Amino acid sequence: MNWTLEVVVVPVSDLDRAKAFYAERLGFTVDHDTVVNDDIRLVQLTPPGSGCSIVIGKGAVPQMPPGSLKGLQLVVPDLHKARTQLLERGVEVSEIQVMGENPRPVPDPLDNVGFIHFADPDGNAWAVQQISSRA
Repeated sequence: MNWTLEVVVVPVSDLDRAKAFYAERLGFTVDHDTVVNDDIRLVQLTPPGSGCSIVIGKGAVPQMPPGSLKGLQLVVPDLHKARTQLLERGVEVSEIQVMGENPRPVPDPLDNVGFIHFADPDGNAWAVQQISSRA
């Protein structure tokens, strides 16, 4: 049986600001923006090529302090290109960091060990890892 992770709730303080950040700055697709009533609104966004979406909202989502989610991770085949794209879109992003050594030979020295980091406007922390090929 496959167990797939489909949705991660990201706690934010300003729904419209967060939606703009994820859609316009990061290029996530807005799957839906559902207003149930004045107290409940859900926005689901999906990173390009991902099988897992994020949900931001008010009312019907689990309550966590805005900015408290740390360790979210995206994977890209080209870290240099991803970092350039984020910078061009106005995202404050770290320099490329190499974390350890590759456990096996890989086509690119950044595969598995190359990372960049950024945060959304509330401080939810994201990492981006390079994996251009898998074993």
